[in-house]
Amino acid sequence: MIRWMIVIFLALLLISWFTPLLHKLGFGKLPGDFRFKAFGREWFLPFTTTILLSFVASLIAQVI
Repeated sequence: MIRWMIVIFLALLLISWFTPLLHKLGFGKLPGDFRFKAFGREWFLPFTTTILLSFVASLIAQVI
């Protein structure tokens, strides 16, 4: 169980590092990425970006 917690922590760390780079490349602004305000906070649901990055990751995994 501790191994999975470490993997999740490292994945979140990498995502937080690469988020500004992905925004500069246009990810997060694709059609299907929803941004709205509710309960005094801004919420962001990147559906299209998640699907696209998952597709790229699966292609890389198949090549390797």
